[in-house]
Amino acid sequence: MNRRSAIGTLVLGMLLACAGCARHSSQSKPASTLTEAQRDSAIARSTLPGARTVGRALELSGRSAARSSALDTLPH
Repeated sequence: MNRRSAIGTLVLGMLLACAGCARHSSQSKPASTLTEAQRDSAIARSTLPGARTVGRALELSGRSAARSSALDTLPH
């Protein structure tokens, strides 16, 4: 019985080693197809705790980007 359990353990170890070396799919799909801005916008519209804060942060970020863009342009 002792020899049998040793052989079983050896076989199990070899199977686990082979499974660990298996090839993974090279064409795995991303977890999400949304951009970060789309994901943040969806969170801001949700009823999750803190969603209003995310919405306000996005609004301020948009204002800041618009202000920066206006300052970066040269007048004619």
